[in-house]
Amino acid sequence: MAYSAAKAALLGFAKALARELGPAGVTVNSVAPGLIDTDITQGKLDEDRKAAMIADVPVRRIGSVDDVAEVIAFLSRPESGYLTGVTYDVNGGSHLH
Repeated sequence: MAYSAAKAALLGFAKALARELGPAGVTVNSVAPGLIDTDITQGKLDEDRKAAMIADVPVRRIGSVDDVAEVIAFLSRPESGYLTGVTYDVNGGSHLH
């Protein structure tokens, strides 16, 4: 419960910052990764559980740190300058259900 509350607070804080800092030309966005292949997941999921989780992801794979990094890199580019107050769910579509 604490994790969910903290995550919601950070997403709300980012939206508030976007509104506050927008007039100064500063954009603020959030990135919310889903199932990503990191040291947190390695060795913690047995193969059956991992296969079941992947089956629920429309792109049928676990995300990589590069998937998340590419979104962050895009948000750092001038071409994303009109995007602010947005949360990007990097989850392979797993929250479409």
